[in-house]
Amino acid sequence: MRVELKVEGGLAYLPGLKKPITVDSDKLSKSDAAALKKLVDAAEFFDLPATINKPASGAADYQRYTITIETGKRNHTVQAVDPVDSSALLDLIDFVRDMAHKQK
Repeated sequence: MRVELKVEGGLAYLPGLKKPITVDSDKLSKSDAAALKKLVDAAEFFDLPATINKPASGAADYQRYTITIETGKRNHTVQAVDPVDSSALLDLIDFVRDMAHKQK
């Protein structure tokens, strides 16, 4: 499973410093790969709509998350804007960020 996370917007957004984060389950430990799969399943990621939470008209400084997950059989992209109501989706985003920092 390959997960790409792109975070845009927010306070002091600097586009050049916000490159997409990519996590490949084949490169994770078995326990981390299992945790990633569990989080994807808990978020029911492949059943989510392509867009979640559009920002209010005139809203500024909201972060926008674009998450793409590719498996051997499926490929799905979801874009969510703060505040993200789904704790399961937030847990997935946090996990991907943590794994990316560990890989550096």
